[in-house]
Amino acid sequence: MRIAVAGGTGAVGRLVVDAAQAAGHETVVLARAAGVDLLTGDGLPAALKGADAVVDVCNVTSMGARRSVAFFEQTTGRLLEAGRAAGVGHHVALSIVGCDRVDFGYYLGKRRQEELVLASGVPGSVLRATQFHEFAAQLLDRSRGPVAVVPVMRSQPVAAREVAEALVRLAEQAPVGQAPELAGPREENMPDLTRRVLRARGRRTPVLALRLPGAVGRAMAGTGLLPTGPGQRGTETFDAWLHRTEGTQR
Repeated sequence: MRIAVAGGTGAVGRLVVDAAQAAGHETVVLARAAGVDLLTGDGLPAALKGADAVVDVCNVTSMGARRSVAFFEQTTGRLLEAGRAAGVGHHVALSIVGCDRVDFGYYLGKRRQEELVLASGVPGSVLRATQFHEFAAQLLDRSRGPVAVVPVMRSQPVAAREVAEALVRLAEQAPVGQAPELAGPREENMPDLTRRVLRARGRRTPVLALRLPGAVGRAMAGTGLLPTGPGQRGTETFDAWLHRTEGTQR
């Protein structure tokens, strides 16, 4: 198969490219670095020529609703339009477990992306995954100052590598619409995960667990981001991932 990876130069996109190539597929990267602008559509028709499937893992850093919705509307619309014209047989989009239940700004953009994919008429599949193991480290890397402020969040995190492999398997199959949710092997609490990352890095930065206000905070601290039923489950635990990526915990 020829699989086009939207956002293929990003942290998850690179893993999708690796997983697809390991499975014997030809890949094409859809990103500005590869001459494709997903916001304007420049370079997209030529890049999709001969593609059998698109795996969309492109992302925006903004947590605000307006920018997130605008980004996913524009990029998803461009991809679906160009894919339809190129005869792409399967559009696979990565989404987030709980994005339909937690009204956080960024999640509203993912919710809109799902709507567009499932209503487009282009054969498609949406895979919702829980937060990645990598998310705890990303929170710390973005944190500034002597204290790491981390949201109170229950999750069942999964390794991004396993998400990438699941996306490729999904692309290989016939479109399913909403796919079974993908989560990690066990439930965790985000502030605790960040403390374990800090310990593995030999740092003593204090972690302040902050509950977000209102319904969003209640949902994140409750079951809003947990899988709701049986589905796909990753096998790598957070501690195994941490050992693999950060070395032996101290």
